[in-house]
Amino acid sequence: MSELSVDHLLGIKYLKPEDVELIFQTADHFKEVINRPIKKVPSLRDVTIANLFFENSTRTRLSFELAEKRLSADVVNFSAASSSVKKGETLIDTVNNILSMKVDMVVMRHPNPGAGIFLSKHVNASIINAGDGAHEHPTQALLDSYSIREKLGGVEGKKVVIVGDILHSRVALSNIFALKLQGAQVKVCGPQTLIPKYIGSLGVEVEPNLRKALEWCDVANMLRVQNERMDISYFPSTREYVQLFGVNKALLDSLDKEIVIMHPGPINRGVEITSDVADSDQAIILDQVQNGVAIRMAVIYLLASKIKQL
Repeated sequence: MSELSVDHLLGIKYLKPEDVELIFQTADHFKEVINRPIKKVPSLRDVTIANLFFENSTRTRLSFELAEKRLSADVVNFSAASSSVKKGETLIDTVNNILSMKVDMVVMRHPNPGAGIFLSKHVNASIINAGDGAHEHPTQALLDSYSIREKLGGVEGKKVVIVGDILHSRVALSNIFALKLQGAQVKVCGPQTLIPKYIGSLGVEVEPNLRKALEWCDVANMLRVQNERMDISYFPSTREYVQLFGVNKALLDSLDKEIVIMHPGPINRGVEITSDVADSDQAIILDQVQNGVAIRMAVIYLLASKIKQL
């Protein structure tokens, strides 16, 4: 398989295992490129990409922008906060205005689930979903799986626990799809109020006890509590959350094996993990950030290859 089976990256659930493998193989090549003294390739000199961010973002936006520039694409950045969206312009009108400037690809983060899917049906450009509400964040899940593969030699058969705010997390949902697609075993752990009722239908077990979850897993992916998506309180206090679901070095050291710690960022230090965990040798958080650029280069390159064939 030399090309993706999809024309857009809207969610992991639309990908086949061969798509994931192709993205990883392409990312291997680009990871070598970004570690060279000259970190650019001329692959996409004739492609224009618009980054549309209707929600705040630091790491994802910078990672996409860097990936695009490493591929020599022309880049247009759009921020909803300073745009005509504030004046009532619709999403389709906003995007069509941008596309009329001959943009080939749109990278979009939007607060509404399904925004990318909706857009893909109405505009003539390749869409990459950089996060849509609490729905999916496919490139984050790909870079997480890629980081596990790099650290442990593969994803199939590995035991991964996702800890924290599963209910509001697009990272959790995309990771579950990606890990299951590659044959990993997945459990989730967190306050009962932050575990979705449908979780069992995804082939995922719930482990309410953090220590048991850590004793079971090879990898723990720690998620922050997404207070910005909550209109009510889902647990009594941050202090109680830390006591029940926070990971510290003493807890890790008391396990009878060494596990890998991941975090999609931003980290709330002292809540989901302490600083001595985040900065320890067991954490691959900065590897995830570096791999994010290579994975996004791979996704953009593979989708752009399909545009050029049209």
